[in-house]
Amino acid sequence: MLALVALCLAALPAAQAHTTLFTSPLGPEVPGATGSGSVSVEYDHDGHTLFISTSFSGLSGITTVAHIHCCVAVAGSGTAGVAVTPGTLPGFPKDISTGSYSTVLDLTQTTVYTGAFLTSGGGTAAGAEALLLAGMTNGTAYFNVHTDKFLGGEIRGFLAPVPEPSSYALMSLGLLGLGALARRKQAG
Repeated sequence: MLALVALCLAALPAAQAHTTLFTSPLGPEVPGATGSGSVSVEYDHDGHTLFISTSFSGLSGITTVAHIHCCVAVAGSGTAGVAVTPGTLPGFPKDISTGSYSTVLDLTQTTVYTGAFLTSGGGTAAGAEALLLAGMTNGTAYFNVHTDKFLGGEIRGFLAPVPEPSSYALMSLGLLGLGALARRKQAG
């Protein structure tokens, strides 16, 4: 059993940056919208940054703005105010119906958050960052793209954390241990 534990621990990947990945498909936010796409958001716990990457196509209108909203009352439904960024994400492409985009946001800067979201986070960047991370972790934050045809938002997706491979390895190790205990109990 100890050899099995050692083997599983050796198979774990080397330590990397402490990050959490959130993803979501993007689909119509309102009836009549035709767009689709995907978004991934990587939160760096040590660097206090968000790396946002999205691609979309088939929008009914042309892009105007995009941002992350937080936090709805019930995970996966409803609407919430804009959390990041005031206006639109920096450099987000306007006037297209198909495209891709990526950016990195420094969450230590108060200017990354809307005034209302900053206030709801206690008035500090650290409080707003913690609130945003909780919203993404709990499925109450969403990314959306607005167009000239759907000013309130054409496509969106609620962000959900993606388990890391080492979590699967540890879970497998635990299941193997439970299986060994069950066999030992049956034999005894």
